Amino acid sequence: MQQHDPAVALIGGSGFQDLAGLVQARSIELDTPFGRPSAPILEGRLGGARLLFLLRHGRGHVFSPSDVPYRANIWALRALGAERVIAASAVGSLKEEYQPGEIAVPDQIIDRTKGVRPASFFGPGCVAHVSFAEPYCADLRRALVSAARALRTPVHDGGTYVCMEGPQFSTRAEARLYRSFGAELIGMTALPEAKLAREAEMCYANLALITDYDCWREAAQEVCVEMVLAALERTVAAARAVVAAAAPQLLGERACPCQNALKDAIMTAPESIDPETRRRLALFLAPRPGAGAP
Repeated sequence: MQQHDPAVALIGGSGFQDLAGLVQARSIELDTPFGRPSAPILEGRLGGARLLFLLRHGRGHVFSPSDVPYRANIWALRALGAERVIAASAVGSLKEEYQPGEIAVPDQIIDRTKGVRPASFFGPGCVAHVSFAEPYCADLRRALVSAARALRTPVHDGGTYVCMEGPQFSTRAEARLYRSFGAELIGMTALPEAKLAREAEMCYANLALITDYDCWREAAQEVCVEMVLAALERTVAAARAVVAAAAPQLLGERACPCQNALKDAIMTAPESIDPETRRRLALFLAPRPGAGAP
């Protein structure tokens, strides 16, 4: 059921529950080979761009970071024609200069999850190894940073995002460890979302909304849900404006390598892929319009 009208997808995280300005909107519910997405997908137009909006944690925030159906979410967005994914998420700051209330567009990720989240569409029956050295699409990152600066929104271009398991916040020892890595941000949802988007050959970038200083500043108040939600009230409106400004700039053909991530990545011989595996992975094994077979 893959759509051929390219779309920009927005995955809304904590506090990002709606998107003002979306017109001609309709709700889409669908099943995937990996279960149902976390919520119905809202399709509409934003600044002339076809946009798909998905609540990462579901309606009413019912999925913890470890329980989000990441594979179903990314599969559904790809099936509906998404080529670019903007992932909005609340994060903590690990450096003084990354201040609560500001936005960051990170360029690297450190994985500190614990293996309870399926991180690949591939596996038994068909093996693929995609490049992940640069986990975020440089072109999409550039568009988001440019839109933020045009709006005079405080934005950090770059930064390393530590993705922890959660749902609990960090211990002070963990926060000190992550700071020793040289990382700037900490959150709970960048992975496996970014890995799955790469396997789906979609551009992916994170619009990180800084809400707190985690717990490394021992003289300051420890991070809590109340603190996060209060900070999100100040940053979500700015993030919505950034998305609205960037979306019309994302209508053209892609020149980045994301669209060919599966080229030469599949190790399994075509004749060794059994019918059930081929059915499950049909969305990724079939060539897209204008692209060659992986």
